[in-house]
Amino acid sequence: MFNYPVRVLFSGSLVLGTLIAASSNMWFGAWVGLELNLLSFIPLLSGKSMMASEAALKYFLTQALASIFLFSTILFYLTYFKLCLQIQSGTFSIFTMFTTALLIKLGAAPFHFWFPGVMEGSTWMNNLILMTWQKVAPIILMSYVFCGNLFAYSVIILSVLVGAIGGLNQTSLRKIMAYSSINHLGWILSGLLLSNLFWFSYFLFYCFLSYSLISLFHQLHLSQLHQLFVISDSNNFSKIFLFCNFLSLGGLPPFIGFLPKWLIIQGLVAQSLTMLAVICTTMTLIVLFYYLRVFFPSILLTSAMPKWLNPSTSWGSMNTALASISLLGLPLFPVVYMLS
Repeated sequence: MFNYPVRVLFSGSLVLGTLIAASSNMWFGAWVGLELNLLSFIPLLSGKSMMASEAALKYFLTQALASIFLFSTILFYLTYFKLCLQIQSGTFSIFTMFTTALLIKLGAAPFHFWFPGVMEGSTWMNNLILMTWQKVAPIILMSYVFCGNLFAYSVIILSVLVGAIGGLNQTSLRKIMAYSSINHLGWILSGLLLSNLFWFSYFLFYCFLSYSLISLFHQLHLSQLHQLFVISDSNNFSKIFLFCNFLSLGGLPPFIGFLPKWLIIQGLVAQSLTMLAVICTTMTLIVLFYYLRVFFPSILLTSAMPKWLNPSTSWGSMNTALASISLLGLPLFPVVYMLS
């Protein structure tokens, strides 16, 4: 990613835009930070291939639409402040308009139409940025205006539902990760209903597990399901570590990925949102189903391909260590249970 000075420049401005948006005390300053972040990520997405150019164009058009909507909402808020205070008591408040613009930037359902296409045309490292860092500023801004109304519950339920159903018929690992990200976004939005501690804890676990998986996909040059069948079996624990991360990202106990889901479920039940917790948990079972669909055939079928025909399947010690951290849920569960 940092092969050229221009990429270093745009990566720095990408981080700067997020920090400006997250630390601004005015909506206009937050919009400026989001715009800087957007204009910095477009050159990183662009590449020599047609799919990369298409992904960059899709991302630009969608984010520009959300930015225009957000800017017009900010102008409306500043111009008609007294009117806004009266509108807030209605079902469609000014804060709902803010939230809609930010949901488009996040790619949450029902505004997810651009997200799988952009993921499919991008490299794994750009996908990692899109799934993690690009969500930071919109989620922080949304924490100021996101409240427990019918619109918020509808977005959460649609996100976990689309993320679960959409990944069932996919053979591309990028699209599987995209729909998985939409499902996890529903859980993050559920944490927003509780407090900053809940969504931030879940987001940290999600970022770590996503990095562990995508770094392995990047190193092994994987993009389709059938490529998992020919991973070298020279290291018997390679596939086990890889798919432990899959199951941990899906929130299967006793892996470490279940801990943030457990935290969100406890918070929702304490706030008398039991039905929302049940829906999120049920949809996660469907996500686990298509994770297991990836897992079982490739772990049961062994490959006899010679190493000289598949030289890209060497496992680094760093990636193996990251993958093995998912197993830390085994000793951590008794400790967390006693603390809770």
